[in-house]
Amino acid sequence: MSPHVRLNPTPRRHAPLRRRGFTLIEVLVSLLILSVLAATCWKGVDAISSARAVADAHLQRTLRLQAVVTQVEADLGQSVNLSVVDPLIVDGTHLRVTRRGVGGVQVVVWFIKDGRLLRWASPVTVNVGELQKYSMTSFQLEGNEPGTLTALQGVERMQIYCYVGGSMANCQSSRTRGASSSSSTGSTLASTMQPLPEAVRFQLAMAEGSGYQGMVTREIPVEVQ
Repeated sequence: MSPHVRLNPTPRRHAPLRRRGFTLIEVLVSLLILSVLAATCWKGVDAISSARAVADAHLQRTLRLQAVVTQVEADLGQSVNLSVVDPLIVDGTHLRVTRRGVGGVQVVVWFIKDGRLLRWASPVTVNVGELQKYSMTSFQLEGNEPGTLTALQGVERMQIYCYVGGSMANCQSSRTRGASSSSSTGSTLASTMQPLPEAVRFQLAMAEGSGYQGMVTREIPVEVQ
């Protein structure tokens, strides 16, 4: 054999590796695990959403109640005592306040109707005759008059007590009503300060299922302008 002849041995061929796939059972088990995880995650998200909705509803009710109390405080804080109408009247079901408005005086009434706390406000006026007419109208409210707004739902009753002479008592027995005097229609209103309660205790008994609990109580100072 020639020394220049080079032998090239035939390369060895390796058998290809067999790729092992997932069996049907493994796939089904994986799908089952994923389904359980998805259901668990969905329940968690749903619980978070429900808790958030409840918290938001509670916050909205709280803000609504706070707005109502703030408005009552504003009405009483702007009370004005005139010689032509009563400055403050409480008859057990209605709270009537004669208060200053922008550019004049108006009559405001808080009362309960069909489980709703309503607020009626007359137009602002500087005319004695108109103010007396609005004051008389406030005793005939049905709850659907112009100027009537639903302040709060789910109210069972309203109770108001007056702080007079160092003690708290029922406003119907302790309130001091302004003296009435005849004035010519069309004259300008003039303030003749009459004594009013130093403060009132404003209470709302909330109905079952209203979202509120028990009695809402606020003591409000009466500031005569």
